[in-house]
Amino acid sequence: MNWQNVRRILKSDYLILLPVVALAFYIAFIPHLNYPYPVHLDEWTHLACSNQIIEQASVVGLTDPFSGGAPIENQELEVGFHLFWAIFHQISGISWLFIFRYFPSIIFIITVLSVYVLAQRQGFGWQAALFTCLITTTVGILGPAFMVPVAMGLLFIPLSIFLVFNFRTVRSYLVLFIFMCFLLTLHGATAVGLVIILIPYILLNLKGNFRHSLGITLALAIPVGVSLPWIFDTLLPAAKSLFSPVPILPFVDIPQVIQTYGYLPILLGILGTFLLAMKGTKESYGLVSGLLALLLMLTAFFTFHYGIPIVYYRGLVYVMLMMGIVGGAGLTGVKNLRLPAKLSTRLKVPLITRNMGNILCLVLIGLTLYIAIPDRQNTSYYHMIDEEDYQAFTSTLVSLF
Repeated sequence: MNWQNVRRILKSDYLILLPVVALAFYIAFIPHLNYPYPVHLDEWTHLACSNQIIEQASVVGLTDPFSGGAPIENQELEVGFHLFWAIFHQISGISWLFIFRYFPSIIFIITVLSVYVLAQRQGFGWQAALFTCLITTTVGILGPAFMVPVAMGLLFIPLSIFLVFNFRTVRSYLVLFIFMCFLLTLHGATAVGLVIILIPYILLNLKGNFRHSLGITLALAIPVGVSLPWIFDTLLPAAKSLFSPVPILPFVDIPQVIQTYGYLPILLGILGTFLLAMKGTKESYGLVSGLLALLLMLTAFFTFHYGIPIVYYRGLVYVMLMMGIVGGAGLTGVKNLRLPAKLSTRLKVPLITRNMGNILCLVLIGLTLYIAIPDRQNTSYYHMIDEEDYQAFTSTLVSLF
């Protein structure tokens, strides 16, 4: 290997991605540090439902794994998640404890790498991947550190955006169709979030590329139409709730979520919004308008209290994902800063004058991580299960390993 190849590798994004991937794994692993059991109540529920599918060898009419009585209410809404992990557990032979402790981090790594693939085409790959690592996990809104459907569904958002931005073939629409079908069985709120993000891009393409807009629309709409007969009874009460105000749950603390996510990433997200808007491409407008559409939706809900709460609580996670992507553009803007020629000539330190943007970029990254990592380490999670409780749980739910 010659020196030019070495320099090329050193300048590539892959060396930068290694610490970013390590950061993603660690951030998602924090609730499970020194704690081998599922943390959140929802994790225990999903574990039990997945195991119940194995016990009954069916996804139809699952009895409640905790009481053994009536069928699980609304379990069809997340049956894709339970079925996927039931099959994975059986095929791989990996224990449930290992899956629920380590796979949130593995899934989050895939999400971060998906963001990198999406943003790299726009010129800010590792920067967007870095800020995606900062997505907050709380017991109220959930997040990537828990083994829950919203964490798994999150990775399909950057993958879907990448598809619609870069491909305009029947095959790409078919893949988007498959993604949407899976999301509807995995986590309906994420499917709604994806539609909200993509609607502005669809509208942007109506004039110049109607065929592309039509393809995206059909890929998103057909799975919804086909699934209506099965989910109509569940959707009807939800639709009725749109016309009556709902209380905001006390454990969803918006100011705390914003503070934990970080003010610096938000400021860089605002900068990235302006820079992408100035770039003027449909893809940059699509990212900005997708983020703004989510923010508008959340602002309306938390102001007027009308809507389906789960869509909006989980919507905070989607906003942080989009904010991280757009924040990557803001960090790239800082990295590309150059001092005016006159000022550069006056300063007698050429190393600083030539690398002012890189230096500012490193300072911002250092400050962000200096604040963000302790905040996430200090986030409160309830670790209420010990070995005795777990043995009692597994005596009811057999075949957990």
